[in-house]
Amino acid sequence: MATPQSDTPLSPLRTVAVVGLGTMGTGIAEVLAAAGRDVIGIDVSEAQAAKCVAALEASTARAVERGRLTGQQRAELLARVTTGTDLSAAAPADLVIEVAPESYEIKQQIFRELDGIVRPDAVLATGTNALSVTRLAADSAHPERVLGLHFFNPAPAMKLVEVVSSVLTAPAAVTAVTDLALDLGKEPVAVGDRPGFVADGLLFGYLNQAAAMYEARYASREDIDAAMRLGCGLPMGPLALLDLIGIDTARTVLEAMYSASRDRLHAPAPILKQLSEAGLTGRKAGRGFYTYEAPGSGTVVADALTPREDGPSGAGRPVRSVGVAGSGTMASGIAEVFAKAGFEVVLAARSEEKAQAAKARIGKSLSRSVDKGRMTAEAAASTLDLIRATGTYDDFADVDLAVEAVAEDLEVKRQLFTTLDKVCKPGAVLATTTSSLPVVACARATSRPQDVIGMHFFNPAPAMKLVEVVRTVLTADDVHATVREVCAKIRKHAVDCGDRAGFIVNALLFPYLNNAVKMVQEHYATLDDIDAAMKLGGGYPMGPFELLDVVGLDVSLAIEKVLHREFRDPGLAPAPLLEHLVAAGCLGRKTGRGFREYAKR
Repeated sequence: MATPQSDTPLSPLRTVAVVGLGTMGTGIAEVLAAAGRDVIGIDVSEAQAAKCVAALEASTARAVERGRLTGQQRAELLARVTTGTDLSAAAPADLVIEVAPESYEIKQQIFRELDGIVRPDAVLATGTNALSVTRLAADSAHPERVLGLHFFNPAPAMKLVEVVSSVLTAPAAVTAVTDLALDLGKEPVAVGDRPGFVADGLLFGYLNQAAAMYEARYASREDIDAAMRLGCGLPMGPLALLDLIGIDTARTVLEAMYSASRDRLHAPAPILKQLSEAGLTGRKAGRGFYTYEAPGSGTVVADALTPREDGPSGAGRPVRSVGVAGSGTMASGIAEVFAKAGFEVVLAARSEEKAQAAKARIGKSLSRSVDKGRMTAEAAASTLDLIRATGTYDDFADVDLAVEAVAEDLEVKRQLFTTLDKVCKPGAVLATTTSSLPVVACARATSRPQDVIGMHFFNPAPAMKLVEVVRTVLTADDVHATVREVCAKIRKHAVDCGDRAGFIVNALLFPYLNNAVKMVQEHYATLDDIDAAMKLGGGYPMGPFELLDVVGLDVSLAIEKVLHREFRDPGLAPAPLLEHLVAAGCLGRKTGRGFREYAKR
């Protein structure tokens, strides 16, 4: 077997063949031609090759309309692209990028044929996101020149390119394609060969868990997607994204990941198989988790599962005044939200001083809103006048809704609910803002568990639109309806879910964060590369390590432990590296050091 040679630099990759002219292949061809490369497009289907040319003509025409290209530049770009159906056309290529269907048989056949066609110094790249690059390389006559070059869809817009080396890949080949990626205006990330690489390796586990959550009827497809968009700032919800990727493609990627990892989080959710085998593969089929206007359309249309516009039936209880228990950031933020919506608010803490400090924090927040032109000084003053700070929970005697926002400690919360049970009037709704503890445990600390519900706000409460509304098996229907109505009045998007660890957002977010930590722990990729991959390849507003340091490693570890304890899945066990950092007092930004170090304020 040939071994990697590192001392022979390759000539610049000027002529590139793209084998497979579907959406991804066409996008890659456009990127290459736009960067001045000569492109040889090859597809077994003459119709697909013609479709590629038509797509390039249409996209470059749009670029001219938008002033991104001149007519002359467009003509030159299109002239650099030739298409055909015969693989022998790749003979003059310095680089061949294969973007054929995700099948070892198909890809290996292409590589075997290319061995007899291209020059010995030509680089062969596979665009796979699920199959083993090493296995594909081992079947080639020159395994040292085979590597992975994983673009993201749509290729012209997405900045990330994963450059995947096998143990057989020559460093010169890696250098050549990395230089090419930079020249294309992309951000290359070097990774080793394992299914999913970095971005898809983290993304598909999360998508799989979302599919399983939906299959278990824990939450509706709309609520799961809204929760992840609004709670995490993601560009798309997981089920909508699965429809875009293709449910059959996702299943193939997960099968490959599971065969390598044996991690149950990667074992494809049964619903993915059911939908795939029924031909309901997502947007391309016109139906997947959602129903679309037509095959290939991105426009969702109503179907039998679409929720009624008037929401849950039944009226809630009247709510005019709200009690907020707590004096921290979350409590003051929630009190501000209710006061802005016109509710009378009683803000109670363990002492008058703490309550007044929390009200002062709200005053500063309202002043910032005035400075930014978001509200008038008069509106800010009248909002603050609606909040009464107090050092006793006895002042909750007349509130219609009491919202608990104290420390995330079950015993502390249970004691508070025992107190609320005594001081609040009959019929008052009692809500906990817990993010990970059982709501029913708070309910059982009262004599009226039917009046207790979860209202999980996200931080900062004034800015974040999401509230997870958590019903227990004991929550009354009119209590649920009350909280839904209140969420509408305070202009928050309510999503319904049951009383289990993590609810929607944390149950999907924290296993993803934990898996990112495992990647670093196993020396598979660096912090910077993983953060870049998820921001550039997944559209995440923050990379996982940026987010962990903001949330706090101790908070993250506590949530991981709760999830592991509830679901008993070995894949949810907290990564040892996370535990070690917490034990060392490296808790993130708040201590100046977590996964990264921060300048002291």
